[in-house]
Amino acid sequence: MVDSDRIVLTAEWRYLAMLNYEVDPKLLLALVPAGTELDSYDGKAFISLVGFRFLDTRVFGFPVPFHTNFDEVNLRFYVRRWLGNEVRRGVVFVREVVPRWAIAAVARTVYNENYIALPMAHLISRKEGGMAVEYRWKIGNSWSVLSVDVEGEPRPLAAGSHEQFITEHYWGYAAQKDSGSVEYRVTHPSWRVRTAQYSKFEGNVEELYGNEFATVLRRAPCSALLAEGSAVEVMRGRRLRA
Repeated sequence: MVDSDRIVLTAEWRYLAMLNYEVDPKLLLALVPAGTELDSYDGKAFISLVGFRFLDTRVFGFPVPFHTNFDEVNLRFYVRRWLGNEVRRGVVFVREVVPRWAIAAVARTVYNENYIALPMAHLISRKEGGMAVEYRWKIGNSWSVLSVDVEGEPRPLAAGSHEQFITEHYWGYAAQKDSGSVEYRVTHPSWRVRTAQYSKFEGNVEELYGNEFATVLRRAPCSALLAEGSAVEVMRGRRLRA
């Protein structure tokens, strides 16, 4: 097995706008990577649409010209893997959108993640007592948009809360073409969050995610958050057998 403690990527993940939707677990079962099982909160399965800023990105300690600061939007769900008495809670990405093809190509090659490169833009505006965060991506001639408005100060995560479940999964899992999977660790401190008073998602969801996910994403989310984010480290992957 490959050593999973070697740092591949470091960056700052900031302004994480997170729209969360309860789903029928049957929608996700075919996407669960080998060696893992669906994770749940209060007996319910969730998907999250997440937009955020990648800042000061470095691969093996070196910045890549023109690829250090960029946006990402991803659709993800939550799994866990038991290793003896240890439970590793992780994230599986349905699809990830970035603005540069080189970023998408590297992620597909290293982890077999489902990245796509599209034109993207963001708007982060501060106002008295809060802020508004918006991410956009363009498919064909139309723009999709994800946005949240928050007020007040960010707060630490409460132990056992829904917000903690959504934000504190420190492993990534990706299904592989040989029916196995890759496990990789992501380290960062616990994030502070704010609950959104307003959130919006609209655009061409069928083309990116398919009709079944589009049906879910066209509903109002069950929760919407803005996480401050932090510095992160992404480790090299470890192969798991089918």
